Amino acid sequence: MESHVIDGEPRPAGTPWTKAAPDIEALVREMIGRVADKWTLLILEVLEEHGTLRFTQVGEHVGGISQKMLTKTLRQMESDGLLTRTVYPVIPPRVEYALTPLGLSLSEAFCAVWQWAEAHYTEVMAARETFAAQAGTPEWMHAPNLPSFQDVP
Repeated sequence: MESHVIDGEPRPAGTPWTKAAPDIEALVREMIGRVADKWTLLILEVLEEHGTLRFTQVGEHVGGISQKMLTKTLRQMESDGLLTRTVYPVIPPRVEYALTPLGLSLSEAFCAVWQWAEAHYTEVMAARETFAAQAGTPEWMHAPNLPSFQDVP
């Protein structure tokens, strides 16, 4: 059984935290901030689904991301140990990206979010439509390009 040590005290994996662990809490908050970024989640999904890809392929599969944002996101993910960047000494340069075991484990953790969205899509869309009908909601609250819940089989 895996355990974690906080302030010198072991805690078996799966048991609730009994005291504040500032270093763990800080890491959790930092990682949520990073992966809550839609580009990180989409890149995780693309690399999980397609495996090792070149820079342009990652951008094509993600869609709608600028080269600057793609570069920034890939570098951040590399610095966090979520992916590897392999540069081949050829002309023109060839660079490939692949998820590390750490990146794969994070991708698996966030797979539950995708599964939740799929399972509850109709409910969320219905709730949004009900809310919009009851209280004139600002335009920013309406999800763009999503079909009405009545359009979903």
